[in-house]
Amino acid sequence: MQSVKIKSALISVYYKDRLEPLVELLKQHNVTIYSTGGTQAFLEEQGADVVAVEDLTAYPSIFGGRVKTLHPKVFGGILHRRANESDLAEREQYEIPPIDLVVVDLYPFEETVASGASEADVIEKIDIGGISLIRAAAKNFQDVLIVSSREQYDEVVDLLKEKDGATELADRKRFAAKAFDISSNYDTHIYNYLSKEQDINVFKQSVREATPLRYGENPHQQGTFYGKLEDLFEQLNGKQLSYNNLVDVDAAVALGAEFEEPAVAILKHTNACGCATGETIKEAYLSALSTDPVSAFGGVIIANRTIDMGAAEELNKLFFEVLIAPDFDTAALDLLRTKKNRILLKQKPVELPAKQFKTLLNGVIEQDKDLKTETETDFKTVTKREPSAEEKKALVFAAKVCKHTKSNTIVFATDKMMISSGVGQTSRVDALRQAIEKAKGFGFDLSKTVMASDAFFPFPDCVEIADQAGIKAVVQPGGSIKDQDSIDYCDAHNMAMVMTGVRHFKH
Repeated sequence: MQSVKIKSALISVYYKDRLEPLVELLKQHNVTIYSTGGTQAFLEEQGADVVAVEDLTAYPSIFGGRVKTLHPKVFGGILHRRANESDLAEREQYEIPPIDLVVVDLYPFEETVASGASEADVIEKIDIGGISLIRAAAKNFQDVLIVSSREQYDEVVDLLKEKDGATELADRKRFAAKAFDISSNYDTHIYNYLSKEQDINVFKQSVREATPLRYGENPHQQGTFYGKLEDLFEQLNGKQLSYNNLVDVDAAVALGAEFEEPAVAILKHTNACGCATGETIKEAYLSALSTDPVSAFGGVIIANRTIDMGAAEELNKLFFEVLIAPDFDTAALDLLRTKKNRILLKQKPVELPAKQFKTLLNGVIEQDKDLKTETETDFKTVTKREPSAEEKKALVFAAKVCKHTKSNTIVFATDKMMISSGVGQTSRVDALRQAIEKAKGFGFDLSKTVMASDAFFPFPDCVEIADQAGIKAVVQPGGSIKDQDSIDYCDAHNMAMVMTGVRHFKH
């Protein structure tokens, strides 16, 4: 059957808002409506004549409402095949009325979990009857239209107005696909909730919120962001975030979270080209900018304090793509908004996922986020010379930036700012030499800095090159079979070295 005139409908929804126009339309077409409980009361308030499901089934709602619609007269009315003579004969035999339209809005499981409700309350929000109705109606899309979310009410009202209360097969198939999206997403969130403490090695994710991007990493690639950016940011100005913006913003948020004191980081291609702390955000920004003002052009900037007018006046002198901060003073925001394409994001205090994953080959790899950040208590001095108190603070700072920089990497820093880095090199020696050249290029004296490495030194050449550049304190994970060679060199040249035992590869 291609065209089906809707003559009967079953409506069972948790949220009643936005339902009125659909109810009014069904009334106009004299559609028989079946319902139960709170939905029935709401429909009757709208002036609809409603047949109680309990009257249809001759069975009451039981177990506190856990069982209401689970009955052959309900599911038979949905699932019987209108073109099948045997099904029609059984329908007549058992006096099962046909149901042409099913409207369901499921119990709010995700919202209940997000609210921090108890496990007992969460479990009660696992919908059984509703999800079963959705699957049944979607399976029988040849004959039945399924409306599986209140987000679809406007669309179905427009459809039924356009087609005078009827639907075509293509319409029903489209809504069936949406229904299985709803049901699979619902089940995935239930699984992820229940499996947190279980050893079930299965990868399941479902993200329904999709934002098409202008393009992907390059203009010839399509791109889409799946997620709720509005939960993390309020965009106060600027154009739509691009694929590359989002990648850099993700890296900026991760690095920004490392600092408690006022801090600013400037990133390009996910790597910090400047990072500093200060008494004020203005001071931190100017220090971060001085590290590499060339690379800062067109970058992504994150601050962990409110952007005031003093900071805004300095920031406004630079062309940058994105600025992230927890808040903006009114005058500062007005100034920064003078560039209409400049993206300004107010960051909300949201807890981010502790897992990360990406596609690879013909599958997906998943891992725990690297949430380990070393402090002075994690340092094990392996050389004769102990780092000074000032050097230890600098080593902590350098290690924080190093953790968020592409491997192989070397970072030079003081206790308040990154001086330079060598990033994404195929050898640690190349990363070191790159960092040295960048520091010299911007006029920094490396004798006042310390060095951090994301992984161990397989040979003593790195500490030797660092020593010749003026470095006198180093932090690294350790773990090479030739660690002692590097330690011996440091001891022979009055260098201090600490090991953390934690590698921070970042590919």
